[in-house]
Amino acid sequence: MKSRWSDAEARQFVERYAPRWGEALALRVYTSRLIGADPDLVMHGGGNTSVKLVKENLLGERTDALCVKGSGWDLDSAEPQGFPALDLGWLRRLRKLNELSDEEMVNQLRTRLFDASAPNPSVETLLHAFLPHVFIDHTHADAILALTNQPDGAELIRQALGERIVVVPYVMPGFRLAKLASQMFDYDPGADGMVLLKHGLFTFAADARTSYERTIEYVDRAERFLRSRLRGRSAPSSRATEANAASARMAQIGPVLRGLLASPSGNPDQPHRRVILEHRATPEILGLLDDPQCASLAARGPLTPDHVIRTRAQHLFIEHPRLDDLEAFRKQLSAALAAYRTGHDAYFAAQVREKRVTRTKLDPDPRVLLIPGVGIVCSGKTRKDAAIAADIAEHTLRIKEMAELIGRYEPLEPSDLFDMEYWSLEQAKLGKEVEKPLSRQVALVTGAAGAIGVATCVELAKAGAHVVLTDVDAEGLERARQKVAQAAGAGACTSARMDVTDEASVAGAFEHACRTFGGLDIVVANAGIAQVSPLADTDVRQFHKVVDVNLGGYFLTLRAAARVMRAQGTGGNIVINASKNVFAPGADFGAYSASKAAGHQLGKVAAVELAPLGIRVNMINADAVFAEGDTPSGLWREIGPARARSRGIAPDKLQEFYRERNLLHAEVTGTHVGRAVVFFASNQTPTTGATLPVDGGIAAAFPR
Repeated sequence: MKSRWSDAEARQFVERYAPRWGEALALRVYTSRLIGADPDLVMHGGGNTSVKLVKENLLGERTDALCVKGSGWDLDSAEPQGFPALDLGWLRRLRKLNELSDEEMVNQLRTRLFDASAPNPSVETLLHAFLPHVFIDHTHADAILALTNQPDGAELIRQALGERIVVVPYVMPGFRLAKLASQMFDYDPGADGMVLLKHGLFTFAADARTSYERTIEYVDRAERFLRSRLRGRSAPSSRATEANAASARMAQIGPVLRGLLASPSGNPDQPHRRVILEHRATPEILGLLDDPQCASLAARGPLTPDHVIRTRAQHLFIEHPRLDDLEAFRKQLSAALAAYRTGHDAYFAAQVREKRVTRTKLDPDPRVLLIPGVGIVCSGKTRKDAAIAADIAEHTLRIKEMAELIGRYEPLEPSDLFDMEYWSLEQAKLGKEVEKPLSRQVALVTGAAGAIGVATCVELAKAGAHVVLTDVDAEGLERARQKVAQAAGAGACTSARMDVTDEASVAGAFEHACRTFGGLDIVVANAGIAQVSPLADTDVRQFHKVVDVNLGGYFLTLRAAARVMRAQGTGGNIVINASKNVFAPGADFGAYSASKAAGHQLGKVAAVELAPLGIRVNMINADAVFAEGDTPSGLWREIGPARARSRGIAPDKLQEFYRERNLLHAEVTGTHVGRAVVFFASNQTPTTGATLPVDGGIAAAFPR
């Protein structure tokens, strides 16, 4: 491992932050980002850093302060405000106490903040405070954990890192750990580093660069020590072609897995508590999963205690998966999940009985599944949560394998893992988060590049759904994806070019959704085209083209949606964007009106057929939507002038004509249509086979 320190970059951070925050905190931010940028050192909020400095209060009094990484901040994106400042003198006085509960520790930290609006300081704040050094860096370096998580971890650390390291036995993070670690340092005040067994590495110094580079030095020593112990041995590997096959398998088994991981919600209007899946299948991962010892390693605990909150104590390994037979795989997976859940329930019951504590039991489902031939599959309430679990699982799999090659991987005891998984501070968070109406759901929208399509995608994403945008227009599709990403975050959406008239293209887009998120819960059939001409003058090829898109496209979309949702077994919602023309057609619009009416009827048939599966199918009849912000309607851009001629009005008066003809004199927007989609998709009423007009009120088009 090499130092990434750059004098030029350090000066830039000082120039940017020192005028307001001071040079010490500016450099603290810089080296924190250097650490956070390397996943071999820390991952997703793991690790913490601090700096001691002097602050001036409102009375002009100078006070010793500790600035430590706050909750909710990752090192790779650190900013000065992410390091809440506390009264250092008071924190150090707490060392006199014999005991301090976690709840009271948090209270003491908050009451000693210089800024009451600052984020909660790290749970390891007192450890940073009790040590005397100005700069302190704490990481969960992979190479260090490969050594500490061994039966003789303390001895291996001393051999690898030398004598200037204090080795601290595992203790739950908090006051007890802070007091023990500081006492052990007192016995060896010349040490410049500290290893917490089965937890991580601390380094410290009087300046930012030295503390950071000591981290790099000790991790490099650990890496070189590991390489010397491996002596040419290496983990199994797989071929790239197998990784491609694994991706195809995920598209097939994703809905099955996602359906089995869904749990009853207790809410009859939203009966299923779904999950989002993340899939990883590099050649290295597939090789590791094929290793005969992988099942044993999966059953052993995480690398470091805080990982248990993201990945659970055990990963679920599926031995000899029946990937050749989907129904056989479903039964195999169902049995494996049932056994895992039973095991978690027994673990919970045993721990609360032995510890004589009261805790709220978490759901018993695995967060990480290891499936040979498929890869790592992780679940979470959002794509971000699932991806974090997958990142950790990848590192865990690799480091466990390395640890096993040099000795025997030994995790924390179940009692220690329970203390972290069911930590009172984590339990206090339960029930406080209010989820959005479409949270944990995945939606696919056709024609997403157009005005109605992009607005519908944005409204679905704002309601909590993960959105798959599809369209035949690749450039417009990317612009639409960027709009959704801006509204809800890049992780909430993905895109796939899809031609709704091409069976293979439709299948490919739905497979992309299943690979990316695990399945689908909401499908919006929206893609459509139009053609303006009297029936007597309509070219038969143009007529067939309109029907192919507006009716054939709806058929292929409905069929693909039904197949995915049937495999999941958790119901779903399909919404068809029909048209006001279904009930009130206009002259010179025969191909469009007929195809939309046929698509509307197809939706009613689907509502009848799919109701036994819990799948609702509803229609929206919208009137003309000309644009959504800076996204024009491709349909109206093409047919607008011709429709104006058919109605005998000037093209620039067309929008006004459509607005004035409805009862409310309302301009119909894509957002209005999107909100109607969200209404159906969120199961506000027990409705299927219904038609909802979004047209400002056109009497001739009232549903009948």
